[in-house]
Amino acid sequence: MTVDCDRFAEIARQCETSAIGKLLPGALYVHVSALSALEAPLQAYEQKARQASPQIQGATLVKFSRDRASLSYLFYPDFDNNPHPPLEASIVVNPDTLEVQYRNYRNSDNPPILHRKETFVTPNYPGYNQFAQLTYHEERLGLLDDPRFIGTQREWQKRLEDFGVTIQDHKLVEREGQTSSELPFPTIERHKAALIRKSLSRPVRAALGANLFHSETTFFDYGCGYGGDVERVAAKGYVCSGWDPYYQPDTPKTAADIVNLGYIINVIEDTAERREALINAWDLTRRVLIVAAQVLISDRVSNQIAYGDGVITRRNTFQKYYEQEELKIYIDQVLQVNAVPVELGIYFVFRDEAQAEAFRASRFHSRATTPRIRVQLRNFEDYAEMLTPLMDFVTERGRLPAKGELETEAVILNEFRSYRYAWKLVLQATDEAEWQEIAQTRRQDLQVYLALSHFSKRPKVRELSPTTKEDIKALFGSYKKACLFADMMLFSVGDLEILADLCQESSVGLKRRNSFTIHISALESLKPLLRLYEGCASRTIGRFEGANVIKFHLNKPCISYLSYPDFDNDPHPGLQVSMRVDLQDLNRVSYQEYNPENPPILHQKEALVLPDYPNYEKFARLTIQEQDRGLLEYPNKIRDRRSWLQYLAEQGCEMRNGRLFWRKDIDPYQLKILKAAVNRRASRRRKQEKTAQIAAQNPHDLALEDAEATFSQTPPI
Repeated sequence: MTVDCDRFAEIARQCETSAIGKLLPGALYVHVSALSALEAPLQAYEQKARQASPQIQGATLVKFSRDRASLSYLFYPDFDNNPHPPLEASIVVNPDTLEVQYRNYRNSDNPPILHRKETFVTPNYPGYNQFAQLTYHEERLGLLDDPRFIGTQREWQKRLEDFGVTIQDHKLVEREGQTSSELPFPTIERHKAALIRKSLSRPVRAALGANLFHSETTFFDYGCGYGGDVERVAAKGYVCSGWDPYYQPDTPKTAADIVNLGYIINVIEDTAERREALINAWDLTRRVLIVAAQVLISDRVSNQIAYGDGVITRRNTFQKYYEQEELKIYIDQVLQVNAVPVELGIYFVFRDEAQAEAFRASRFHSRATTPRIRVQLRNFEDYAEMLTPLMDFVTERGRLPAKGELETEAVILNEFRSYRYAWKLVLQATDEAEWQEIAQTRRQDLQVYLALSHFSKRPKVRELSPTTKEDIKALFGSYKKACLFADMMLFSVGDLEILADLCQESSVGLKRRNSFTIHISALESLKPLLRLYEGCASRTIGRFEGANVIKFHLNKPCISYLSYPDFDNDPHPGLQVSMRVDLQDLNRVSYQEYNPENPPILHQKEALVLPDYPNYEKFARLTIQEQDRGLLEYPNKIRDRRSWLQYLAEQGCEMRNGRLFWRKDIDPYQLKILKAAVNRRASRRRKQEKTAQIAAQNPHDLALEDAEATFSQTPPI
């Protein structure tokens, strides 16, 4: 019996993307209690293999091989009680032939053992907290640093002896009897985690920025603390209330369109109560639940006591630090939803899946400008006011409206009988090519959206909003065809050479040998493949608040988000924070804060933005000044603030109000030399600009000018 290669490839992909179980390079390991939480294809695959032998019923773990058609049933009878249970037996099944192989480890004096038991089960498994706490202590002590030498019982015992510890009841104990996890814990005071805010919290700001609030929207803050968000949202005219077990215990918990569960689940030490809070907030939600939690993007703070699956802080509050993907998995598992990442540590959960998909699609919607009127026609002028809403709609969607989509539909159809007749008049007064470009941009927006949906759960047609369905029908013909084009785009996203070529061809962006950097405002102007590449990071990790510059690494699959707080006003803004995302392992996120006294600084700001960006011309003029004075010729000398100021002084320059000036104390002779060098560079720059302008206007003229220059330099015969 031959192996179904396509079916196995799908199983391997399901293993790789599974939110359940422990994923290792060759296989996915899942506790039998968690099998029902797997995706349907994996469940069906396992159920078929289970028919091979009745002895499988007593297995503890299931191993899904990713490199061949094989399932292994592993028996750890003392899984719950033994901190590192030994393997007693295994049954290996070929799911296609149902052939079975047995292996017995009961008589082995050095059987394989398990570590990190919490990774095989779901968070609601009895003992999960106990397992996670032990793993945390073992990691802190360094016991798990080298997995090659801890896989068997004998090796593990030697490792424990070398470190002078033993394990009793899932607790690390020094051989003298001192146990770190038996230290007296202070009383956890959750209410101390509440903050007195001077402005709206990040999650609520994100919801307002995403236009989730409408005129009649109601808002409820679950765990409102001092009530700062409730007051500030109410001040904007919305009906609001909030409940908190300590500060607002008497306020009734009322249903609302938008419910905020901001930084609550990370301060609840009891996992059952944490789960209950998430479910209760969801039960109150009519449209959108906002979930936010602390996300671990750097090492844990020192001097904190491990407790359960988190730590107790110096203020006697509990903190559970999630990884971004871990937080999504937790929300999705508890609520049986597909949460949408918005920013680092912030997710939106929509009641209506069609609204969720419309929101996802809107995040990849590029700006477009309505084409201007190029031909003055009497007929068009008579109907200009009537046709403006139609033109605005086509600019927004890239297609003509469907029935019922345009408020002024009756007026237009009463005059023109159909949108197509009305559109003919619009095309007579405008440039049709510009409208075709808008339609192509909208196709690319949808391709990026559908390509990124491939990584989680691509929506079915019935889950799409009516507007998105009409977009796909008009711009692609069918959903199947749109998905095909999206998947074709995906095939190229991992090729760094193709991405590097697209970066070089881009009209915007600061180009270096191994990197390409743009301002976040210019992201939507990039080629679809580059937007997709960045989307692979932001769809899961999200961008942290304040990130305004994106760096594409072209020599490795990485995206960096950079924060330059004073980008608009400082001629050379300092880098405050950077976050780098590894696209091969989205849980590998590095976060760095920079010395505010001497941060790395940014040059050539105009290269990062589009020409319509505020103060673009001012940025460009400064760069020209700096180029003419030779200040940008040695990048290594001007990387940080201190080096830049020193180099300015060496070159006889100083910066005032965003402009360069000669220093007043400069030697006159040196100034004369420097000015001569500036004139040479300026002359060379102007010649290059003229050449580029001629080339853009007419390549033939450029060739003729080059020939004339060559002839003029040829000695007479």
